[in-house]
Amino acid sequence: MSTLDDWLMEAGRSLALPPGPIPADLRNELLDLTRDVAHGVARVAGPLTCYLVGVAVGRGAAPGAALAALTDLVKARTTDADTGPAGAGTHEKES
Repeated sequence: MSTLDDWLMEAGRSLALPPGPIPADLRNELLDLTRDVAHGVARVAGPLTCYLVGVAVGRGAAPGAALAALTDLVKARTTDADTGPAGAGTHEKES
């Protein structure tokens, strides 16, 4: 087991979550979303976005659907920023 997997299992136990690792595909999608948000929106928005995915899943959303919705949102925001007038972004990036 990797350090990441060990950490996730230990953190899950500490939060009284059901045992078992996060499936690799879901974990990778969360990490990709975090990276894309951090680079395309603001660095601090990355981990908070993952938190929002967790809240949505905790309230009954399917993990894949929650990830897809926010992945589409960040792609739309970064695409809009890239195509704005004279390179002006439509969102705020962290310096």
